[in-house]
Amino acid sequence: MAVKSIQYNRHTFDISYEILNPEAKIDIIILHGWGSNKNLMKQSFSPYMEKFRHIYIDLPGFGNSTCNTILTTADYARLIELLMVDINASKNIIVGHSFGGKVALLLEPETLVLLSSAGIYTEKSFKVKIKIALFKALKRFGFANVRKFFVAEDAKTLNTYMYETFKGVINEDFSQQFADSKSKALICWGKNDTATPLYCGEKIATLMQGSKFVPYDGDHYFFMKHAKAISQLIEETFLKKLEH
Repeated sequence: MAVKSIQYNRHTFDISYEILNPEAKIDIIILHGWGSNKNLMKQSFSPYMEKFRHIYIDLPGFGNSTCNTILTTADYARLIELLMVDINASKNIIVGHSFGGKVALLLEPETLVLLSSAGIYTEKSFKVKIKIALFKALKRFGFANVRKFFVAEDAKTLNTYMYETFKGVINEDFSQQFADSKSKALICWGKNDTATPLYCGEKIATLMQGSKFVPYDGDHYFFMKHAKAISQLIEETFLKKLEH
């Protein structure tokens, strides 16, 4: 594991990363989802794709990477881009799970691999809408300290900076960004995903011309059971990109 200090918008971010197969010529950058860290992705994919230089990164505010300000998804992409410059990494292949999928999309790699990516707006359930309305009402009457009973599980342990970041990125609609992407895209999804439902992946596939959509048995973390098969698809997709 290594750490680089990145200067961005008058703030310093210590970004933790790890490189495997350092002599390989093709880079594959692997980004985790919200609330996770690089170790989960490394655990899944490190046994495979030995011809690629694996770069696992803790996004700012997660794992061993720091964050002391509110960020947007575009800020995350810019920070990862600055790190890539610092460690001489190329945009050959970028893999992104969930929130990491949106960051990967903005980085505009040659080959983009989305694992149950966030970025398609989903309507909140009636239950969630009621909880939001109730919290706002209580807050107006001075009961802001009840927030922990109302926020999503992904946000309960967040500090102020990360909670405000979470609120900003959770409802983003990246439909236009998906449609505008020029990356060769491989879209993999869990059939039983409830965090980013299957129809979100199907919509992304229709937006991204020439993309390949592959559903797998499993939930939002389906890739942990199917890492070998996904790795083989990544290798095939990248090789086809080189042929064109």
